[in-house]
Formats: sequence, C-alpha cells, structure tokens
Amino acid sequence: MNRNYRIITDATADMTPEMLIGLPEVDIIPMDITLGEDAYTYGPGGNITVEEFYAAQRGGKFATTSQINPTVYLEHFEACLQRGEDVLYLCFTSGLSGTYQAAVICAEELQGKYPEGRVVCIDTLCASVGEGFLVREALRKQKEGLTLDEMVQWVNDHRQKVCHWFTVDTFEHLKHGGRVSGAAAMMGTLLQIKPMLHVSMDGKLEVAEKPRGAKRALAAQMARMKKGWTPEEGKLIVVGHGDCLDRAEELAAQVKAVYPDTEIYPVPIGPIIGSHTGPGMLALIFWGTER
Repeated sequence: MNRNYRIITDATADMTPEMLIGLPEVDIIPMDITLGEDAYTYGPGGNITVEEFYAAQRGGKFATTSQINPTVYLEHFEACLQRGEDVLYLCFTSGLSGTYQAAVICAEELQGKYPEGRVVCIDTLCASVGEGFLVREALRKQKEGLTLDEMVQWVNDHRQKVCHWFTVDTFEHLKHGGRVSGAAAMMGTLLQIKPMLHVSMDGKLEVAEKPRGAKRALAAQMARMKKGWTPEEGKLIVVGHGDCLDRAEELAAQVKAVYPDTEIYPVPIGPIIGSHTGPGMLALIFWGTER
C-alpha cells in the first residue's frame, strides 16, 4: 500500500504563492544568512524579507549564507514521519552547497527510528528560481497522482531539463564571494559586461556568455530559450529577478509575445542566491534541451 508523502524543499527554492495555487502543500525549510554583521533567517518564520535584504545590499552590505543545521532537517523530516507521511526532500544543488550530504545523513538516521516510513533526498541540481520551478512542477505531478517511487523517477529524469539562464547586473557580489577576481570584475564593469551564467548539468555555476549592455543580455537569454525550449514538458516559464521587477516584466513580455500560450510568473530571487549575485540579477527558467 502506498503511503501519503510530503514534498519538502529549502528556502533556496524561490517561488511565489500564485505559482502554488491548487497544488499540494509543500514544506520549506528556512535558511540562515549573515548580512553585514547581523544574522538573519530567511523563509517561513524568518526575520528578513526580500525587500529588506536588497535594500541592505544597495546600501553597501555584503551577505554570506550557511548550510542547514542537521537538527533542523531532523525536526522537519521527523514531523512528517510522526504524522504517518513519507518524505521527499528536493534539495539545493550539491554543485553549490553541501546541504544535500547533510540531509542524506539525517534521512539515514531517521530510517532506523521509523522503519515503516521513508525519507528520500534528491539533489535537484538546480538553484533559486530553477529549484522553485522544479519543485512546483513536482507538486503538479503529485496532484496528478504519482506515487513516491514514480515521483522519484520523474524528478531524476527531469532535473537536468530545467534550464537556468541568468544575467548579473553587478560584479561586486560575485567578487566578494570569490566567484570572479578583482581584475575581472573591474574590467567587466568598465566594459559594461552583463555576464550570462547558467547552472551546468552537474549543478555548478558557469559563465556562458559575456554580452555588453542590458539589451544584449536580454537578447542572449531569449536566444537560449528559442534554441532549446521543450514546451511538451510543460508551458511554465519563470522570470526571476533580484529587485528589478520592471526588467523582469520586460523579459516576460518578450517571452509572451513570441510564445503566447506560456504560463509566466515573475519571481523575486531570495537572499540565499541573492547573497552571491546582488541586486539586478535576471533569470529565465524553462524546460529545455540546452541547459
């Protein structure tokens, strides 16, 4: 007999309530950040909003992130098992964090305590609005009636089909986090380069192109979608933004003009990824072949 299962994810998965209307409930594990010299928690029950975070960044503060404490995993996973629900945890990519390994250890510990239950952890190989995209689509499949085993197979089959193409407006936060050198950041700023990055097949962050200027960066993102979009997988499109809703709406309008039957959501990029990319980041997420 198949037991009910709950999908759990972490605060790296950026979504909006509108995306989740009519779908099964999802649990989101909050995560910790340090902004300037102050510690905060982002997510359900947290003490910082997206708006407050970007206001602080624009004021000159830099941020760092922390992995989820194993005791937090145990708390969330065990609450489901105690209710008689199995757990499917869709985790932030292992290419950018060690959270997946910590979650697996906690799952194994609970398996001995609750032998009748299951805790399955999957490395999504996705980040931010890409992770939120995959979680949302998994909830859609859960509503269609997929069992836990069927869902595990579906996620494993589809996680590398989530395409992340995003541009960064400033080099400052990439430089601060060690993603680019000081010299590269200075040269990129002088040349008005808006680097286009993507999440690779193994879930790592890589620079794909170096367009000059915001208009060329936008065109580069659209070109990637035109080249590889696979609408047969689903018509969901997510446009993520780092406190630049006007540019997100401009990109969404361009997508809608070319592909009018898409389901598009502008989604703020939260502090977990925003800590490393800063304000002005613009992401285009879709099902595709050109990851």
